[in-house]
Amino acid sequence: MICEVLRAAGIEVFLDQSELRGGDAWDQKIRREIHDCALFIPVISANTALRHEGYFRLEWDLADQRTHMIARSRAFVVPVCLDATTEVAADVPESFQRVQWTRLPGGETPPAFVERIKRLLSPELSPLSALSGAASGLREPVRASCRSKPVLLAAVALVVLVALAYFLANKFWIAKHETPETAARAGAIPTAFNPPPHSIAVLPFVNLSGDKEQEYFSDGLTEELLNSLAEINELQVAARTSSFYFKGKDVDLGTVAHKLNVGAVLEGSVRRSANTVRITAQLINAVTGFHLWSKTYDRDLGDVLKLQTEIATAVAGALKVTLLGDVGEKIELGGTRDPAAFDAYLRGTNAANTAKDLQSGHATIAAYTEAIRLDPDYARAFAGRAIATCVLAPQYERLPAIQPALDRGLVDAQHALALAPALAKARLALATCFERKLDFLHASQEYESAAMLAPSDAEVLQTYGRFTAWLGHADAGIAMVRRAVALDPLNPLSHQRLGETLIAARRYDEALAAFLQYESLDTTHDLQGLVHYLLGKLESARSACEFKPTYWGNQVCLAIVYNKLERHADAEAMIGKMKVDFGDVAAYQYAEIYAQWGNTSAALDSLETAFRVHDDGLLALKTDPLLDPLRKEPRFNAIERELKFPPQ
Repeated sequence: MICEVLRAAGIEVFLDQSELRGGDAWDQKIRREIHDCALFIPVISANTALRHEGYFRLEWDLADQRTHMIARSRAFVVPVCLDATTEVAADVPESFQRVQWTRLPGGETPPAFVERIKRLLSPELSPLSALSGAASGLREPVRASCRSKPVLLAAVALVVLVALAYFLANKFWIAKHETPETAARAGAIPTAFNPPPHSIAVLPFVNLSGDKEQEYFSDGLTEELLNSLAEINELQVAARTSSFYFKGKDVDLGTVAHKLNVGAVLEGSVRRSANTVRITAQLINAVTGFHLWSKTYDRDLGDVLKLQTEIATAVAGALKVTLLGDVGEKIELGGTRDPAAFDAYLRGTNAANTAKDLQSGHATIAAYTEAIRLDPDYARAFAGRAIATCVLAPQYERLPAIQPALDRGLVDAQHALALAPALAKARLALATCFERKLDFLHASQEYESAAMLAPSDAEVLQTYGRFTAWLGHADAGIAMVRRAVALDPLNPLSHQRLGETLIAARRYDEALAAFLQYESLDTTHDLQGLVHYLLGKLESARSACEFKPTYWGNQVCLAIVYNKLERHADAEAMIGKMKVDFGDVAAYQYAEIYAQWGNTSAALDSLETAFRVHDDGLLALKTDPLLDPLRKEPRFNAIERELKFPPQ
């Protein structure tokens, strides 16, 4: 069905069951088609998930291998799922999970899917839309008709549910032996643990230094090792927050592996003395429980950078990963060989991971500053200080101090990039500062560069995905954040970001499910409340927003919900309290409240104030559903033009 619709649109499709002829060397021909095609469409369902052996799995692996030779910016695999099979249960190669899936229930193929395939075949497709595995409206579709010459559209290899060899061997057996019980089981989710190949988690290394104050060093070194492994594109590495979730908990490795969906776990210990460090590391197969590799290293502190490369390379070898390019060059990029600077950097990283207020934020910046003083060429320290500064300023600084702080952060980010042009963290720092300064065009460019350099960095995927969705590219943004959730499943922020992107896409039920997915998401009760409000469930909205009435996000929610419930005095009191506490810093939120109250004039006044003070909330202006009542107002349109959003 899918093949026929694509062919009717003038797209050349190879479908093995219709294209192979008597006498064809079928295995050789299928391999050649997979090697030469422009797009590969694996068709996934509960049947493929339950089928643990079959020729189609070889076809999938051939396509997966080809992805390693294709630039990450180019779309190649476009997974199609025929039913409700989840990505976790589907048992597919890792490259299939890096991109957004298309759901075509029963094979029904709408025109929108055909247009997406045409766009993906367009040579002008941008890396942004390629990240989602399907075009998201960034380009005009390639026009084609049944009269189009086949050479104008490259061939699409379509792997069907039943590949030829599997079809010939099993078609009649299945038809003869299928029972209602086995048919019902086709929709079941497989229970066998089958993590992605070359997937790994790094647990916090145990501090054996005899000094609790050295905990930051063992934690920081663990994070550096995790980041080193993440530089190897052939590995899928669970992100820091999820790996550190298990610190201090008596949890067996099997539980860790299942929760993080990884096939291997790296653990170890760190013993630090004045000038040396001893690291013991061991790699364990999480499926079998067998040790794959272990080693003890004794090094001078100045050699830690080289040691990270050595351990990462050894782990990759134990996992039978073929390394492409100079891994050491990527791992050591932007680092330092000054032990004192490295120590200060780890202090800054530790402070950044736990920062919750202005004081801890300043401690982060102070530690990075010390690292830079000790090594003025320490690019990672400049990038870390830039991100901390540009994230800290809008959250905690008073209005007059915000813009000067953002300027300082931008200078740091630019210096980090000058020192290490291929450093993804430097690009992320630039994007973060540009976004806070409302320079959305440059922010978009830097986010895209960061994603190209670090396609499996959960932090990049989280922030870039939400940014992308807020700019109106919902499918691409959601795909990136879903990938971040897969890499960092125990991080509440991953689920929060996913919910935010789904709100931007007006997919409110899915957004609520994302917020409720993780039990400790206390800070999203305001977002949960707003989703209930947008769904018309006012009492549920009120209950959620009253959970933490002192939190400013909940106050925004309550001001809106109370007004809708005819509790106008309570609503006025809530916005009055916000104005006393926050002044013009919360101008964008006042605009949301007034827009929902129907006070268009006050809402537009607040938006103009937000623009004047460079309120970074304005990033969401294009897709914020709370501002929908203002979208036809000339003053609103004028602000939107002044913000100079990147062209769609």
